[in-house]
Amino acid sequence: MTAALRESAEGAPGVIDNPLGMRIFVWLIRAFIFFTLFAFALNNQQAATVHWFFGVGWHGPMVFIVFVAFVAGCAVGLLAMVPSWWQQRRAIARLAPAPVAPPPAPPPSSMLPSEFGPEHPPREGL
Repeated sequence: MTAALRESAEGAPGVIDNPLGMRIFVWLIRAFIFFTLFAFALNNQQAATVHWFFGVGWHGPMVFIVFVAFVAGCAVGLLAMVPSWWQQRRAIARLAPAPVAPPPAPPPSSMLPSEFGPEHPPREGL
């Protein structure tokens, strides 16, 4: 068993060891996705028209229209997940332990602050 596998097997559950080779592989995948999308943008520069209702149309580059549709889909997806997030937060709040009350305050001391001297240094020149 290699040292990397031994460490991940002995470590906390769910911890994934990320060797240098895996990081390079992930960056290669990211670069491939970026260049694929970049080529898509270069190939779709022609003007396109989005036809709305009542004869209204919107003209713009195809890649921009696709990007706006993608962002709108992401926004709708996030908004659709908000109710389940709220439900999970309420469930977690119900399962959380009750807050611990702070310890009681110590009883007041029998000595007044004046017996120790002035609480603040005297102000001169006022």
